[in-house]
Amino acid sequence: MSSPALFRSGYVAVVGKPNVGKSTLINALLGQKVAAVSPRPQTTRRRQLGILSLPQAQVVFVDTPGIHKPVHKLGEFMNSVAAATLEDADVILWMVDVSNPPTPEDKLVAERLAAIQKPLQVILALNKVDLVGPETLARNRDAYQALYPSVKTTLPLSATTGYHRQELLELLLNSLHEGAPFFDEEQVTDFYEREIAADLIREAALHHLREEIPHAIAVRIDEYKERDGENAFIAATLMVEKESHKGIVIGREGAMLKKIGTTARIEIEQMSGRKVYLELRVKVNKNWRNDPNALKWLGYSLDHEA
Repeated sequence: MSSPALFRSGYVAVVGKPNVGKSTLINALLGQKVAAVSPRPQTTRRRQLGILSLPQAQVVFVDTPGIHKPVHKLGEFMNSVAAATLEDADVILWMVDVSNPPTPEDKLVAERLAAIQKPLQVILALNKVDLVGPETLARNRDAYQALYPSVKTTLPLSATTGYHRQELLELLLNSLHEGAPFFDEEQVTDFYEREIAADLIREAALHHLREEIPHAIAVRIDEYKERDGENAFIAATLMVEKESHKGIVIGREGAMLKKIGTTARIEIEQMSGRKVYLELRVKVNKNWRNDPNALKWLGYSLDHEA
């Protein structure tokens, strides 16, 4: 590793509205999965670090919940986490979906950026460029830049195909200050295995369930035990808001819950490098997204983030 005087390090806050590809990009840059990803908006609910250690630098990506107009206390918590992250970052990577024109939520992100008091270094990443032609790209690029005219650096990007991914990393590295690394080079995230496991279970549920359920589902790890030094036993609760949702999550003769469990178990085994026995149950807590006690029980509280 280079001497601290020649070494660069810093925190990069990855922000944007829900479902623009923030977690997908971080996983790709790290070369492994640390953040849950699904086609559903608001897959990311808490701040999570993705730590990329290179011979010449350490980039600490901060994956944030998508900034949106909240309709419950969970949404307020998510927005608060994202806003606090902006204040502490060295560089802000603002990701947008350039295949579509700006939405009110994109405008909300730009307003959050404009409200920050300290000088900002913002890079605008025009993600999903592989889905648009040159004319649409130019039109939508101009519209996003108009939302936050202070942005100086803009880069078309495809987090999934890799287009300009390396160029983006170089931009970020050049934006960091000289300084020693913040974490050991073996560490890739600040989440424990049990926290990642909870996100992977919810990710599996988001992939398999119908549209009306995912926003109202949460996962709590009740037990995470090592067995024989090689295997792990995990018991988890999936929380939903309605009895009808409980039936859908469980499915006929338990088929849907089994499907969710199988998908999640495979992902957890790949993440942990060990065999896993996964036991899932479903619990109803009406209106849990507006219940401070339920949110705290699930880990969605600012005290938990601190």
